[in-house]
Amino acid sequence: AKLRSLQEDVAGACAWVHECKTQKILKHEGDKTWTYSQFNTPWPVTPRDSVLQITTVEGADGSLTRNLLGQPTYIPEEKGFVRVTQVEGFWKLVPKGANETEVTYQVHTEPGGSVPSWLA
Repeated sequence: AKLRSLQEDVAGACAWVHECKTQKILKHEGDKTWTYSQFNTPWPVTPRDSVLQITTVEGADGSLTRNLLGQPTYIPEEKGFVRVTQVEGFWKLVPKGANETEVTYQVHTEPGGSVPSWLA
């Protein structure tokens, strides 16, 4: 329950997401949430932003999977940011005991602009 609440605190997640500048919910409908995030980048790379559709799936075993899918055209691009062109991945939380949860995070990102994915 604690990990789920951390996952669902979109604005607060910036505190533990690497180089996150700001993050907000754009829309929530059923098991889907759309989020907008801005990221700091080192010079000389232009800052990035992304729009994700997050689909939450609850397993019969008590597990929670949050599937991440980039939606780069969901809202207009922001001035001063390069939109991340592709994001596909997931968070999976599997309870393993009273105070233990196995967390798996896997994501593939195409950062857009002139940064190749192998470098990002």
